Amino acid sequence: MQDDHGSGDHKQTGKWEKDVLEKLVLSTVKEQRAARRWRIFFRFMWVALLGAFIWLIYRDVTPSKVVAQPHTALIEIKGPIAPDAESSAQSIVAALRAAFEDPAAKGIVLLINSPGGSPVQAGIVADEIHRLRALHDKPIHAVVEEVAASAAYYIASAAQNIYVDRASIVGSIGVLMNGFGFTELMDKLGIERRLMTAGDNKGFMDPFSPTSEEQQRYAQMLLDDIHQQFIDVVRKGRGDRLQASPEVFSGLIWSGQRAVQMGLADELASLDQVARDVIQAENIIDYTRRENVAMRLARRFGAGVGESALLTLRDWGWVVR
Repeated sequence: MQDDHGSGDHKQTGKWEKDVLEKLVLSTVKEQRAARRWRIFFRFMWVALLGAFIWLIYRDVTPSKVVAQPHTALIEIKGPIAPDAESSAQSIVAALRAAFEDPAAKGIVLLINSPGGSPVQAGIVADEIHRLRALHDKPIHAVVEEVAASAAYYIASAAQNIYVDRASIVGSIGVLMNGFGFTELMDKLGIERRLMTAGDNKGFMDPFSPTSEEQQRYAQMLLDDIHQQFIDVVRKGRGDRLQASPEVFSGLIWSGQRAVQMGLADELASLDQVARDVIQAENIIDYTRRENVAMRLARRFGAGVGESALLTLRDWGWVVR
């Protein structure tokens, strides 16, 4: 009897252990399935977000639908003119080409609010304006709101006419090269500058090394060359309207009212006035190429986002190794 009882207890114990193991296995399988579902869900969410992000970056930020009725094409030149800025030659030239090639655009207005920037970028834009003017029978005018100085005026001078407000700031036809020199301070502190170069002038304009008179003359010659290029562009654009005065090219800035008197600008007028009275197309369509939020984020976080996306796609087997 005892043996039978012990055998029954053993069977019950074995059954209990089996039930527990089955429950543990089933629970583990359920957890794994749930975890797999969540992984799939989050991966699809990542792909959707990535797709939306790419779409925001590469979608056309210029007017997607060209208005058939006659209109004035507006292109803003705002802030510093530089390769990586919103007012880069690449973005301005793209907008110029779209506006000149649009048959519904009866004229183009460059709306300028810029202190200047790169003479190279300004030169690219000015050259393209002259090229497009020769190809298309379409007027292009510059309207200065707050300021058109230095490289911004370089671009404005390529337009047929320049319109300003009385209080606009115009001019600064000049070139500068700036920096600092710390050689005397280093001598007082007992700091020795160890600069090794291959080429006598490779350390040219190094702030921690003295500048020779020969290097200063060379720097001035470089500035004079670029300044003369600036002067030639302004004279080409303004022609006989420009007042014959050495002050015009001295780097000074002028009020809009004074700029009209000196021939740096033509008349006092706003954007709406030029569109309505000069181009005679009161409807204004913006052709400016603007960097949207997604593009700014991509520029800031692009490397990390791109790497993460590639790693995710690689894990899924979607990237060819």
